[in-house]
Amino acid sequence: MSDFLDGTAAGRPESRVCVLGDDLVVGVGDPRALGWIGRVSARTSRDEQSIVVLPLGVPGETTGQLVDRWREETGRRYSPGTLARLVLGLGHADLTESVSMARSRLNLANILDEASARTLPTFVVGPPPTLSPHLNEQIGELSDAFADVCQRRRVPFVDTYSPLVNHDDWLTDLTASDGVHPGQVGYGLIAWLVLHGGWHTWLGVPDV
Repeated sequence: MSDFLDGTAAGRPESRVCVLGDDLVVGVGDPRALGWIGRVSARTSRDEQSIVVLPLGVPGETTGQLVDRWREETGRRYSPGTLARLVLGLGHADLTESVSMARSRLNLANILDEASARTLPTFVVGPPPTLSPHLNEQIGELSDAFADVCQRRRVPFVDTYSPLVNHDDWLTDLTASDGVHPGQVGYGLIAWLVLHGGWHTWLGVPDV
């Protein structure tokens, strides 16, 4: 118990990684209930530091709703002595809820700017495509907007849209579900993109 309270485990520093986003953050549709976060966490070395990954997903969450809850959610899980980190797994709910592109950009920018002011390292994963060509066109634009916001602030951003929009395995996985939530294969593809998108460097751990 004392190791937990002072933020160390077996003499190693402890990192607490809060992952906020929509239902994809908690792996909805994955029969193994791992999602991409569980798979990424399993491939993350803990030899040099103790890493606790905390998925905090809300189905259908917009960026505005994310702005409203991220401080309280993370504040309840970070503690003195731990290395706090924030991951944003962004979805496409802004599009279905008619949030303007400008507002989506501003919402993300506000979170990143406040996190930076708090010296809270942040990592962003963009929205993946669906089976809807019309929606996908908008998701592509939204992903580009998110990428631009992150690039301007030198925050790591993983584009999941471009690599997956025409990926046969991704499309097959979505076809077998509801057209939005992937299964094991799809979540594995997102995890691969995250792991090869600067994840280990951002955490400061070796690539395993």
